[in-house]
Amino acid sequence: MSSDHGQQLSLLQGFTASAAPRGKSPVAATLPVARVIIDSPLPHLDRPFDYLVPAEYDDDAVPGARVKVRFAGREHAAFLVERRAVSDSPARLLPLARVVSNQPVVTPEILALAEAVAARYAGSTSDVLRSAVPPRVARVEKEFSAGSPQAAPDTAPAPTPGRGAPPSLYARYANGGSFPARLAAGESPRAVLTTLGGYGPAGWPAEIAEAVHAVWSGGRGAVVVVPDQRDLARVEEALRDRLGADAFVRLTAEDGPTPRYRSFLRLLHGDVRVAVGTRSAAYAPVRDLGLVCLWDDGDDSHSEPRAPYQHVRDVLLLRSELQSCGLLFAAPSRSVESQRLVDSGWARSVSADRQTTRRLTPRVQHSADTFHAEHEPLTHQVRIPPVAWRAARDGLQRGPVLIQVARTGFSPALACQECREPARCRHCAGPLAQSGRGSAVACRWCGRPEHRWRCLNCEGGRLRSTVSGAARTAEELGRAFPGAVVVSSSGDHIIDRIDDSPRVVVATPGAEPVVASGYAAVLLLDGNALLGRESLRALAATLQRWFNAAVLARPASAGGVVVVTADDDVAAGHLVRWDPDGAAARELAVRTDLGLPPAVRYAALTGSLEALAVFIDGLQLPPSCRVVGPTAVRDAAGPPPAQKPGQQSAAGSHRTLLFFRYRDAAEVVGALRSRRASLSARRTSEPVHVRVDAAELL
Repeated sequence: MSSDHGQQLSLLQGFTASAAPRGKSPVAATLPVARVIIDSPLPHLDRPFDYLVPAEYDDDAVPGARVKVRFAGREHAAFLVERRAVSDSPARLLPLARVVSNQPVVTPEILALAEAVAARYAGSTSDVLRSAVPPRVARVEKEFSAGSPQAAPDTAPAPTPGRGAPPSLYARYANGGSFPARLAAGESPRAVLTTLGGYGPAGWPAEIAEAVHAVWSGGRGAVVVVPDQRDLARVEEALRDRLGADAFVRLTAEDGPTPRYRSFLRLLHGDVRVAVGTRSAAYAPVRDLGLVCLWDDGDDSHSEPRAPYQHVRDVLLLRSELQSCGLLFAAPSRSVESQRLVDSGWARSVSADRQTTRRLTPRVQHSADTFHAEHEPLTHQVRIPPVAWRAARDGLQRGPVLIQVARTGFSPALACQECREPARCRHCAGPLAQSGRGSAVACRWCGRPEHRWRCLNCEGGRLRSTVSGAARTAEELGRAFPGAVVVSSSGDHIIDRIDDSPRVVVATPGAEPVVASGYAAVLLLDGNALLGRESLRALAATLQRWFNAAVLARPASAGGVVVVTADDDVAAGHLVRWDPDGAAARELAVRTDLGLPPAVRYAALTGSLEALAVFIDGLQLPPSCRVVGPTAVRDAAGPPPAQKPGQQSAAGSHRTLLFFRYRDAAEVVGALRSRRASLSARRTSEPVHVRVDAAELL
């Protein structure tokens, strides 16, 4: 031990002796400084703090362990992230209050990932770790050995004699055949897959299982993240068939604290090398990670509802870079964000050529094309056009028929009966609605009832629902097809699977049951309502819902047909041609020309006018950063708040948007984090809410 180190160790022991109560042991002889991250929502505490390690906790205070520390007179939970010989802090160090658990739940890889996610989203590392590490269950820890986890044997089963490997499902895709082979060889390819497998043994769960098996058989691990429990069940079934039931674990909050924490510790100790689950599974402590996989990255469920509101897509992108592992994004459609990865060359596109697409996809018909418009002039005035009704009738002769509707229950939205113009309030221009069958018509913003409404477009006086929910549609179809069984899957009553018997299934987006042999026909209703949403993502979200349902239909060679009802020829044309890649490329090109995400990045600052002015005044932004606002925030349940001249708005009433280039992102987001921390420490103004790349705000 050097003389300088010995002097500082003596000084640290002296600090502990004077600060600790009588009878406490001195600090640890080696690496006596513990660097911790305190679990706190305050931005100015988003940095490591140094504490002393009492000798009695020397063995248990391992990097990654949960500890308790004293800070500002109170005891806080924290994670010990590093043991050091000396501290660079000039302050007098306090000892750790206690070690809660010696399980190293925060590995160096997960800590680096949490710091990277926090830096990208202008958040706090402790907020990310709260999502990454499940709550502790003490009795579960007794099942595992103390201290640093030791790897357990996890080998692939020997191949069955006389049986070769099954044919690769990726061989049907251009540029796809080499993907599992490269994974098995220890490489780390990155791919965006536009799948054609919606059901059966060649469905997308089997494609994911094949990719996972490729890395697992080579001795590496994998992480698979899906949006919800229904997709999780399908992937688990495919992994059991390919890897075996004991080769993977699931990580989801739906299982409860005990099973979730047990699965987490099994991964931490190396008992298994494959994790599958929902959002938090993106941080699973998998050993020797070789692949991260995300199913349907355009699904809203992948966005974390808590600060810093990170998206799983970005978490896995960062993890792929930090740990140099392979990456697979798969979906029947393609998000604009994934298309940007392909266009930039960061990931490779894996999709079928036109001949294979025609062979494996259903026939798609557009009810509002010129042919049907000429031969069936009443198509625009009915909810189920004649072509859709005939497809449902004929499909019931061959098997089940799926009808996708925009929402559950009975829709409150109203429009003019004659011209279909949305009905608006005369006072505030808010949408008119009907809360239930037989209820009064009223404005959804100001609440005023409307008894004498007249259409501003055609002077019509009759109203109609723009969208009927699943319940009303099921009732209507029950009368239209009196001999057929009508099943509803939506809301709290979601059906996962149905058999091949003829029946009509009415479902909302994301609640479509799976049929082992596919649907004979799929009807996509309410297209105008989906495309008419007040959002820049309306087109992309609608195409995602359409392709997710259409891929469940049988191929055209087996009689499968899809009918889409929408007036937008561009949106419907992408489905008719089965061209999700082209749709994403076109949307990205439009957003690039307009300077909108994801061609650029952006941040939304929400607060009062005074707080926003103070916050932005101290920001050091590059000249290329575009500032829009502040503008009044329109609440979902009402209009923008009314203000008198000179009146100070309420907190959270206004929003400013910052648009910036990717090359400037680190500078801008770093400035936002620093500004938040500075104002939080001084407490000189009202807080400003910062969200980066929030998809639902645009």
